[in-house]
Amino acid sequence: MRLLILGTGRMANSHAKAFQTIEGVQMVGAVDTIPENLATFCDTYGIANRFSSLDDALAWGDFDAVDNITPDSIHHPTTLKVLAAGKHVFCEKPLAPNYGLAMEMVEAAEKSGLINMVNLTYRNVAELHKAREIIASGMIGEVKHIEASYLQHWLALRDFNDAANLAGTWLWRLSKGHGSNGTVGDIGIHILDFTTFAIGQPIVAMNSRLQTFQKVPGDRIGDYVLDANDSFIISAEFANGAIGTIHSSRWASGHSNDQRLRVYGNKGGLELSHGHWGSLLRVCAGEDVATSTWREVKAEPVKTNYQRFVEAVQTGVQADPDFRHAAELQKILDLALVADLDRKEYRV
Repeated sequence: MRLLILGTGRMANSHAKAFQTIEGVQMVGAVDTIPENLATFCDTYGIANRFSSLDDALAWGDFDAVDNITPDSIHHPTTLKVLAAGKHVFCEKPLAPNYGLAMEMVEAAEKSGLINMVNLTYRNVAELHKAREIIASGMIGEVKHIEASYLQHWLALRDFNDAANLAGTWLWRLSKGHGSNGTVGDIGIHILDFTTFAIGQPIVAMNSRLQTFQKVPGDRIGDYVLDANDSFIISAEFANGAIGTIHSSRWASGHSNDQRLRVYGNKGGLELSHGHWGSLLRVCAGEDVATSTWREVKAEPVKTNYQRFVEAVQTGVQADPDFRHAAELQKILDLALVADLDRKEYRV
């Protein structure tokens, strides 16, 4: 498979390192509007064909698929061009800034018959797949209650009184005017997928509360108005009638990048924790419930999103998570923004 890398920023390095380990994959070209980023990236990974625009790369066209790692707001227009050119697409999350644009991408991809996947990173966690298997087996019975969280502390580590520490491109993540939907838009899609994939149940109703905390007087640094949400809470009902809370924050001191899922059924419970330190899956079921005994469960490695995308292109068989799945998650994220303003519950 001949692969074009679209966007050569920081995340592109993670993608390139993953793809270069997969047999049969050649990274044959790269695109970026910033010449120095493009040159450094291509020199690092031995990529000969370098383009300053997607149009130039498509005019060349000697590749099978595109890895779209552009900024969030650019996924939609670039992906539509790639699909129109007959190329398979592996796209970073979120698929688009809102559900309407995401569905345009879904419809274009499905009409084309091309392979389309979204890089929901935590599908690479073996313990998440094992948790899904355990829940589907009925070991913990019918799922009744869910608690899920995605915690980061990078805002708690910032000194907003020190101007020298406030430089850098990260400020866009705090500003709606610079394309950010805050925590709910950045990592909300991950914890929604983490939860619904594990329990095998979609969200059918929800309400939410978002909060933006003051960081500096006037909530502004230069051109950046700091108005994007820092923390969110979603109260959800799932298709089988279970209820749960899903929450996230960038102010969670002591948690660099941690996910936790707790699922309780009428025959037992399951707890999954994942972070930079690794993963821990525990189950309390059967006779262990009476004694509150939790037992660790090991998981065998699973294929990564990158591997499954390559396999899908080679075989022509669509793999998950696809564009439609990502769009359905985007619908919930959009509703979270609306529900916070209206203080109402919404059916999905």
